[in-house]
Amino acid sequence: QVQVVESGGGLVQPGGSLRLSCTVSGIIFSISDMGWYRQAPGKQRELIATIRSGGGTNYGDSVKGRFTISRDNAANTVYLQMNSLKPEDTAVYYCNAQSKIFRAGSYWGQGTQVTVSS
Repeated sequence: QVQVVESGGGLVQPGGSLRLSCTVSGIIFSISDMGWYRQAPGKQRELIATIRSGGGTNYGDSVKGRFTISRDNAANTVYLQMNSLKPEDTAVYYCNAQSKIFRAGSYWGQGTQVTVSS
């Protein structure tokens, strides 16, 4: 089966940094598009960043210039480097895998909590 597993969340002070990781199994990772989303209490799920199989990236306006998405196809892992964190970045962060061919479909992880607070 397909597994999407996030890690790296935690508590960080404003201005700090965190790096989230998402490891995927069960699909052909190298030809899948990947994304990070977040959801704060009482709010809708929000797009943070996407990275296509070819490496092209896209960012939500609220994180441009602060967050960087990257991928390591050899490790079946996508990363989200988060810098200059703000309290409003507090949310559950979810990884999404869009498999195009083998087991085609959209797959979500269980989420990892990021809390930015002093």
